[in-house]
Amino acid sequence: MRFVDRREEMGRLDRALARPGSFSVIWGRRRVGKSRLLVEWSGRHNGLYTVADLSVPSVQRRYLASAVAERFPNFADVEYPNWRAFLTRLSEEADRVGWPGPFVIDELPYLIAADPGLASDIQNWIDHPSRQLGVVVSGSSQRMMHGAVLDASAPLYGRADQAFALRPLQPGHLSDAFGSDDWRWLVSLYALWGGMPRYWELALPFGSDLEAAVDSLVLDPAGPLHEEPARLLEQEIPPASALRPLLDVIGAGAHRVSEVGGRLGRAASSLSRPLKSLVEMGLVRRETPFGANPRTSKRSLYRIDDPFLRLWFRVIAPHRAAMYASPPESRLLYWKRHRGQLEGYAWQELCRAAVPLLHRADHPVAKLGPFEPAWRYWRGSQREVDLVTPDIERNRLLVGEAKLSASAADVSRWTTAVDNLSLPASTGMERVPVMFVATAGRLSTRVAKGYVVDARTVFTVLRQPRNLVQ
Repeated sequence: MRFVDRREEMGRLDRALARPGSFSVIWGRRRVGKSRLLVEWSGRHNGLYTVADLSVPSVQRRYLASAVAERFPNFADVEYPNWRAFLTRLSEEADRVGWPGPFVIDELPYLIAADPGLASDIQNWIDHPSRQLGVVVSGSSQRMMHGAVLDASAPLYGRADQAFALRPLQPGHLSDAFGSDDWRWLVSLYALWGGMPRYWELALPFGSDLEAAVDSLVLDPAGPLHEEPARLLEQEIPPASALRPLLDVIGAGAHRVSEVGGRLGRAASSLSRPLKSLVEMGLVRRETPFGANPRTSKRSLYRIDDPFLRLWFRVIAPHRAAMYASPPESRLLYWKRHRGQLEGYAWQELCRAAVPLLHRADHPVAKLGPFEPAWRYWRGSQREVDLVTPDIERNRLLVGEAKLSASAADVSRWTTAVDNLSLPASTGMERVPVMFVATAGRLSTRVAKGYVVDARTVFTVLRQPRNLVQ
């Protein structure tokens, strides 16, 4: 698959590299495209991309020395007794020829796991006042990266010119990658593969045949993604396999901490740390309802944060034996049983992501924004609301419902119902009813009491640049 987007990320790395001796850090979960980004970016700057291996430090240094020797002949002819000697020689060679970098070390956690003292060695190297070489490090083990770079007590804390998490690709780029403007089909694609470029790459050869892609890649026990969650957890450093039961019960529909604890037979108070780890790894999302304080709210829900993993834990996990024993047409029935629900939730997710960008759309609702990020709202037996958010000036409150398809009567009922909803933190704001409909057909974008937003509008704004998480 051709390289897609990442303009903001490359821009940040470019700005860092413009300063001699810069140091940048990237992290993010596996499959999100860190290596591809770094290969593309370093290639544009005459850089040197290297990737660490799982081995003992002496072997790791030998492998990296061989990679460096592609730029500096004879670099690998020396046996480096420690990382300090390796890094010192690298700086000397770079200075000798006036090479500013970038020098990229991918999967840094492999090196730190084998030699925890390496982080301090890199700190001393980075802090050396004469260093001119631009350096970038990255890692998929987010727990290890946090421990080495992001925690206040970490050796490399506060030293990075740029430090950011690489997030999944914006869903709007599905249209570019798959060469289609069938917007409803793109909703189906997003419900399967989310924004993970590796999954897109695997699915691309199947074209429009979703059933073949799902069975060959996921349902078939020999498929490359059939064991994906286990691999994601096992490849963390240290392995995070002990967190798997939490993913199983959350993926099966237990979203409150009390429910998760009940199904696992554990006290809810013992789950805060493992749940935090899953959130930091980008596998689980903590949600609080609109109007609640995210720091103190006790109405939090935990949900699988990736569409593909939602599919896996809903379809594969409970039917592992059946997947081994059944032919493709039978395996597909398990997916089809949940397909509508998975796509419905994915559509809600897409709509919430689009709301802060709606003011950029060619749509009548654009003039009412910009809006803040959208939240869901729920409380007891009250009607759940898919999207609620005020505009930046807090004059209006967008209140939305997301449906894969709807009639004019559905739209009318929703726009009428909005006035009667009990919503917090909305006193004095004009309510703006919006129905998000993936397949809007002939529905007008402007109706008597509100607006209709279709999948075309959602995917179009979801190609826009967004801020990076720091």
